[in-house]
Amino acid sequence: MSENSTDAPRDPSGGPREETLTRSRGGGDILLSCQNLTKEFSVAGSKITAVDDVSLEFPETSVLAVVGESGSGKSTLARMLLRLMPATSGTITYRGQDVTHLHGRGLREYWTEVQAVFQDPFASYNQFFTVGSLLRRGHSLAKVPADEADALIAECLGYVDMTPKETLHKFPHQLSGGQRQRVMVARALMMRPKVLLADEATSMLDATLRVNVLNVLHDLKNELGMTILFITHDIGQACYLADRVAVMEQGRVVERGTTEEVIFSPQADYTKRLLSDVPDLRGSLKS
Repeated sequence: MSENSTDAPRDPSGGPREETLTRSRGGGDILLSCQNLTKEFSVAGSKITAVDDVSLEFPETSVLAVVGESGSGKSTLARMLLRLMPATSGTITYRGQDVTHLHGRGLREYWTEVQAVFQDPFASYNQFFTVGSLLRRGHSLAKVPADEADALIAECLGYVDMTPKETLHKFPHQLSGGQRQRVMVARALMMRPKVLLADEATSMLDATLRVNVLNVLHDLKNELGMTILFITHDIGQACYLADRVAVMEQGRVVERGTTEEVIFSPQADYTKRLLSDVPDLRGSLKS
C-alpha cells in the first residue's frame, strides 16, 4: 500500500484526485483514530508483523500514552499515524475523514495539523544553521506573513519557557539536550498543530530535563487544547503525563484504560511487569 495505491480516489481522467483535508461536522470529541491498523515487513523472505490490528482513539485535549518495550511496535504505529509509513491494512481517521490514502495537498494540510517531535533532538538539526534559521524555516512552512514571523517565533518559544534573546543566535551544539528538545517542540508549534506526536521525546534526556519536557507537554495540552500522543518505553513517564494509557506488546495492544485503571487495576501480565519496574508506582498499587 502506498500513496499511489489504486485504492486512492481518482478523477474522471483516470489520475489520482487531489484531495483536501475537510472537517467533519459529526466527529464528536474524537480528533484522531485508527481502526485495525496493521504493518507487515518482509525480512529475508519471512513476514514480520510490527503492528497487529491496533485500534485507538485520541479525544480532543487529551494525552494518550502508548507504552511498550523496544520492538513492541509503538514507533511504527506513530509513523503510520503521521503518514510517514504506509499501513499494510487498516484505516486512519482525522476529524471524521479517512486520511489513510491522502496525498498531495491534502497530505500536506494533514501534516500542518499533525506534527511530531522525535527521540534525538540533535539529529533533527542542521548543525550549520542557528536556531533562528531553523525556526524561520518553520515560519515559512506555516505560511505566516513575514512581518508576523518574529512575533510567532517569540510566542512559540514562550510556550516552552525560552526567549528569542537567549536562543535564536545559538547553534545546536550550544544548547543542552533539554533546550534542543524544547526548540523542536517550539518548531512544531509554529504549524499551529491540533495533534502532537512525541515519539520517545524524553528518552535521551537526564531526569531533570525529562521532567521539564514532560511539564511543557502537559502545559501545551491545558493552554492550547492540544491532543498529544506520547510514545514511551517508560510507564512511569506515561502515568505522570497521560490521561489514558495503551500498552503494546509484540505489535498488539494488550491493555488500555485511564491512567488510574492501568496503575491500580492492571489486567495484563505484561503491564504488571512494566509496573513492577517502577518502585514508586508499585508502592501505590493495590495488593
